[in-house]
Amino acid sequence: MTSVRRSLAGALVALAGTAALCAVMLALRPHLSIATAGLVLVVPVVAGVAVGGLTAGIVSVAIGFFAYDLFFIPPYNTLTVGSGQDWVALIVYVIVMLAVARVVVTLQQARAEARRREEETNQVYVLSDLLIGDQPLDVLLKRIVSTIDQAFHPRWVAVLLPAGDSLAVAATAGAPLSDDELGDLSPLPGRLESLDTGRDQVGIVQFALTARGRPVGLVALSGAGSDPHDRQLFRTYANHAALAIERSQLQRQVRRTELLEEVDRWRAAMMGAVSHDLRTPLASVKAAVSTLRRSGPPLSTADQAELLELIESQSDNLDRLVADLLDMTRIQSGALELRRDEVRVSDLVEGAVRSVAHKVATDQITTTLPPDLPTVDVDQVLMVQVLANLLENAARHSPPAQPIEIVASTHDGVVEVTVRDHGPGIPIADRERIFEMFNQVSGGGRGGLGLTIARAFVEAHGQAISLGDTPEGGAAFVFTMPRASLPADGR
Repeated sequence: MTSVRRSLAGALVALAGTAALCAVMLALRPHLSIATAGLVLVVPVVAGVAVGGLTAGIVSVAIGFFAYDLFFIPPYNTLTVGSGQDWVALIVYVIVMLAVARVVVTLQQARAEARRREEETNQVYVLSDLLIGDQPLDVLLKRIVSTIDQAFHPRWVAVLLPAGDSLAVAATAGAPLSDDELGDLSPLPGRLESLDTGRDQVGIVQFALTARGRPVGLVALSGAGSDPHDRQLFRTYANHAALAIERSQLQRQVRRTELLEEVDRWRAAMMGAVSHDLRTPLASVKAAVSTLRRSGPPLSTADQAELLELIESQSDNLDRLVADLLDMTRIQSGALELRRDEVRVSDLVEGAVRSVAHKVATDQITTTLPPDLPTVDVDQVLMVQVLANLLENAARHSPPAQPIEIVASTHDGVVEVTVRDHGPGIPIADRERIFEMFNQVSGGGRGGLGLTIARAFVEAHGQAISLGDTPEGGAAFVFTMPRASLPADGR
């Protein structure tokens, strides 16, 4: 509502209120004193001021003055004043009503200013919250421009960040910026810009975003912020925004540094694998081949078979290591995709036993699978690999005469599978590190890629794998699989 319409509305409210009160008091006029009528006519004046402001208040005083004189000052129904005492009453009425109107207007202005200050404080709190939040830079910039837009109501607001040797618009709110306005925002090459004060250019208020004396960008708005109070508040917003942007940029740099450190650790682990896990089987293969090819007394058939078996087993080790490295590459790059299907646990166990048959004696593996075991919703290839890795790990550390046990059960809506061996076991302090990549811990040198891959595949299904307690000795790896949504069909 414009100021003219607001004043008119206030005058109409005062006129209607005066008319209504006069209609009531005229019926009671013989019983009312002049002072009482004047006090009652205060009400429409206050209502008119409250609705229309000071201008409407002055009009309301005039309306009340004429109604007071016309209907309640003898002689009635004329504007003539019969005595000096009545003139005093009219003059006091006007003075008091003008003072009341002024007081009401002042209170309204104070209340409006208080609301404005409260809104400004809330907006500053919003920007302060950005300092302690952990948000991506693009989300942070959108919140900054939207907060400034709500506080100042400009035609547009923009935040510009360095892009090479120039500034580029990173976020805007309000009307789109024209090409000329974009050109006015960017500083000219070779021109120094003040970092301490804002500048006005063709109706655009700009402030450099600086944090700890270092420029991080520029914030500008058009069509607002020219009032000294608004400029000071805008400076406060700019300072908070600069700190929030710098914090987000530093967090991104920290994450990048952590990623680079992880890449370096991965590279170092890869080098360790190449220098140890690859060189050892290669050296065995080379020695066996050199023995077969050397001149001299011919080898017996048994010796030749033994050397060929060594070459085959070490080649299998190399193939397993390369496959593990490829699996870890998929995991590290986020390229691992699940192809879930409803699978019987017995099929997973049979597939895993077949895949390790050339390394683990099948008669050494015992299984305990309840007949009512439900089907699971998993990627069959990945879960077979999990079981195969656990079986290979158990075979490397279990005495030949001791069995490797596979036990499955159901509880809490999941299927739990345990692979238990009777080897040296693993200390409690090392049970979490056992799953780290290329880690070799005490307790028989367990570790490497196999367990790391097993954990990654299990966690990709939203499940968990851990090392359970084995009072009788050895190690028991326990992992869970989600039950299929369909009930078991008894297959």
